[in-house]
Amino acid sequence: MNTKYILVRHGEPRYDEVKERHYFGMGYDLGKLTDNGIAQAEARAKDPLFDDADLIIASPYTRALQTAAIISRLRNIPLLVENDLHEWMPDTTFKFELDANESYQEYLNAKGVRKQHHIYHWESYETLQKRVVGALQKYKKYQKIIVVCHGIVMSTLTRFDDVIEYCGVREIEL
Repeated sequence: MNTKYILVRHGEPRYDEVKERHYFGMGYDLGKLTDNGIAQAEARAKDPLFDDADLIIASPYTRALQTAAIISRLRNIPLLVENDLHEWMPDTTFKFELDANESYQEYLNAKGVRKQHHIYHWESYETLQKRVVGALQKYKKYQKIIVVCHGIVMSTLTRFDDVIEYCGVREIEL
């Protein structure tokens, strides 16, 4: 039996507080939802696709976890944090001595395929996909799971160039 996964991108994030505090690297991932992002999550929680869902699993990053918490509260569905659903890594060395936007542009230009000549040490599409599928496989005992994460994470389960709007949904089975 296949498990149905309802993939949800987090709501619209804000980064003003993290910028004020001069956070960098993974500290940037502490950005929470805007008021609009909260409204997006509240609206998405009403989606009939979520009927009969057994569980919500979410990325540990604030914007995704806040979105999942809103859906969990409004739908009364248990929520678990799944670390391997975290955002794509622009710097797998964790030194953060780079411009994350340039790293992302290099990733896009290479269509996610790492080559020796690349300047930045970003996570490849294939590596990200393996991480995400591995995370989802742990929940195969359930029939229907809501997965709240990030657009680029979701695209590893749909297609490389899938552009997913805030609180956008994709359905897959594994």
